[in-house]
Amino acid sequence: MTPPLRIRYQTIEVGNNDIHVCTLRDRQQFSDPESLAENLGISSALWPIFGVVWPSSLVLAHHIADFQTEGKRILEVGCGIALSSLLLNALKADITATDYHPEVEAFLARNTQLNDGKTIAFERADWADTQSTLGTFDLIIGSDLLYEDEHIALLAEFIHRHARPACEVILVDPGRGRKNKFSRAMGANGFSSNHIKPLHTDYLDGVFKGDILQFARSL
Repeated sequence: MTPPLRIRYQTIEVGNNDIHVCTLRDRQQFSDPESLAENLGISSALWPIFGVVWPSSLVLAHHIADFQTEGKRILEVGCGIALSSLLLNALKADITATDYHPEVEAFLARNTQLNDGKTIAFERADWADTQSTLGTFDLIIGSDLLYEDEHIALLAEFIHRHARPACEVILVDPGRGRKNKFSRAMGANGFSSNHIKPLHTDYLDGVFKGDILQFARSL
């Protein structure tokens, strides 16, 4: 018998905003009784990755909290627990969330209710899918997405397909050694790039060694 999935509840402060989240208790959790994740190529080792709040996710949320989002259609790619989507929803922004993991949508719905927010649009998205109906966006965000070399081209093309001609992209990378290759791939699609270090990360338990990757394309 599969042991029950253990979860935890926590409140994360982002500026003056309290975001309540239900997450997995830890990275040892696993539950795939119908083999949904396995059939999507998600191993038991990778299964819990979606369900905890990572430092890169915290950096993204704190960075985006002061970003000008009014009038922009925003997409969070590989959202996981979707901290930034929940924050933007609380700030009344137009946010759509995506992830490949089959459990993300249920956690997003639960966490949206915890924050008394309106329903967040969600699509389970495969970066290789060229038939997505997501549409295009003014701002695309994400955190800790470049796990493998093969993700560089896949993510760059996914963003390109869903970016409006004038678009900004903000990705937080913890330092997996792929930011320069990814920036070149984005450049091939007309995006300029800038890498900056986050400031004032005292909300993290340790030193953040990664970067905020900023991309922009104009008409």
